[in-house]
Amino acid sequence: MTDEEDKTVWYRQPKWKLFAIVGILSLVADQVTKIWARASLPVGGHGTGAGGTCVVPDDIIAHTCGGLPVTFIKGYWEWRLSMNPGSAFGLFGGLGANITRVFLSLIGIAAVIGMVFMLRKARPDQRILHWALALVAGGAIGNLIDRIYFSQVTDFILWKYKTHEWPVFNIADVVLVVGVGLMFIDIQKENRREKATKKARMEKAKKKGLVKDLSNKG
Repeated sequence: MTDEEDKTVWYRQPKWKLFAIVGILSLVADQVTKIWARASLPVGGHGTGAGGTCVVPDDIIAHTCGGLPVTFIKGYWEWRLSMNPGSAFGLFGGLGANITRVFLSLIGIAAVIGMVFMLRKARPDQRILHWALALVAGGAIGNLIDRIYFSQVTDFILWKYKTHEWPVFNIADVVLVVGVGLMFIDIQKENRREKATKKARMEKAKKKGLVKDLSNKG
């Protein structure tokens, strides 16, 4: 295949199909579960609705209402609706709502563009990286949609152990963490591959006598 032909069919390559499928499934799973959380999980407080009922998510964002815990696994896992102005697991939430919204929205857009660029450069055999990029893109878009539409991100999964509680998170956060983890695995594989390639080249050069003088230096 010539370079010119490759440019016209690059989007048909399996890595792009995987990227689209995994990314879309991650995004759908994230958005569907967030819609369920906002519609179904209980909230308490004095809201702006009729009779002081809570309007979700507006009254949660305004801190006049808050999510009530629903036990999933007693002592370890709860559903608890919250609106997070920060990034994954509440990071950067103290910068201020407007600054955080613009800052993290730009990061989300840049992340998606970066994932597409990295996939374009990725080799066909880097399947772990293909999955990683798709998951990160899906998670980034999922939280970006919330941030643009609500100014904050819907979180509803709470893990706890005894008196310790982890920051509330969502499906997008999960796929982002998994995607980043897979990226590190790919980096390790690429490092090992590069070392093996250099070693093979060195052995080949030694057999041809190309590195004889270098090995005798010093």
